Order: sequence, then C-alpha cells, then structure tokens
Amino acid sequence: MNKNYYDILQVNRNASPEIIEKAYKTLAKKYHPDLQTEKNKKQSEEILKEINEAYETLSDFEKKQSYDALLAKQETQATSQPNNEPHTTPLSEDELYYKQQQEILRQQQLFQQRQYQKQLQREQELAYQQEIERARQKAYYDAYIQDLKNRGYKIRYKKGIKDYITSFISLILTILILFLLWQIPFIKNIFVNMYLENEIIHTMVDLILNLFNNS
Repeated sequence: MNKNYYDILQVNRNASPEIIEKAYKTLAKKYHPDLQTEKNKKQSEEILKEINEAYETLSDFEKKQSYDALLAKQETQATSQPNNEPHTTPLSEDELYYKQQQEILRQQQLFQQRQYQKQLQREQELAYQQEIERARQKAYYDAYIQDLKNRGYKIRYKKGIKDYITSFISLILTILILFLLWQIPFIKNIFVNMYLENEIIHTMVDLILNLFNNS
C-alpha cells in the first residue's frame, strides 16, 4: 500500500469526520475536471480519482479502522527492518553537495506541505466552529421568540429599507394593475356597479375623493 489516504486529503490521522468531509469537498472542487483547462484535465481526473478513493475509505468507520490498522502495521515493519543497503562507492564532493541540496529542498517542501495542511485544518475547524455558533445562536433566538409567542406577546419585526422598498413596489404594481383593469369595459362596469350598489364602498370612495379634493 503506497498511497497514504490522509496525505491525499491533506488531513492528519486524528481529524474528525467533519474535517475529513470538508477537506474532501474542498479538494474535489479544486481538482474537478470541468474546472480545469484542457491541458490539465487528464491529470486532474487522476488526482480526483485518488481523492475519491481516499474519502471512500476514511469516511466509512469500519474501512477507516481497517486502514489505520494496516497503516500502523506497515509503519512498524518499516522501522523494524534491518538496514541492508548495498555498499556504494564514496561520493565526490560535487555529488555530495548536490545530494545535500536535494535533501534540503525536500525537507523545505515537506515543511511547507505540513504548514499548509495545518493551516487548512485550522481554517476548516474555524469554519466548522462558526457554523456551530451560528446554529446555536439561531436556535436560542427561535426558542426565545417561541417563548414570547407562548406567553401571548405579539412579535413585531422592525422593517428595514428593503422592506419599505418592497412595499412601495407592491403598491405601485397594484395601482398599475387596477388602472389596466379599469380600461377593460367589463371590469369597469363591475367596479361602477359595486360603487353604486354597495353603501360601504360608496362611502369609502367618497371619503378618499374628499380628502384629495381638500388637499
């Protein structure tokens, strides 16, 4: 088993299921073939295949347990194996310097990768905590409002500018619709008959007209 599923998803072995899921979604979106150029599409498909394979194992409790046990066993075997490296000729100064530089570069890349993984994990944990806090505050607020309603209080929500704009637009549209309906003779006759036959409507219309005339 050459693949390390934790490295593929860029999480540590103690990551919670939520962190694993968030890491999977982030990487799956990043390497989705539809979001890549034609040149990188094939490579992204291979990476996405490994990401899906890793998530399929680490998201399943039983599969994850088996994988962790196998991973621990392999690491134990690797540390317990004797060093049977064949004898090699001494390296020249140039070769030794080159090898040292390569090792330094590898260590730097490894360090950067670990820092990136830690940063990603911190961001994921912070986002998760923020979601929990928002859900908790909303639950408290909903419970508080429901308690007030149960006690018989009437809840009045303060209207904002957006609400007033919506009400104004609704009023304009209502007036426009009524004006258009008034142009239809059949509808116009219905309104006229309602005005003439219904005393309440007759009184209300006269009152409104008088207010406009007085102003």
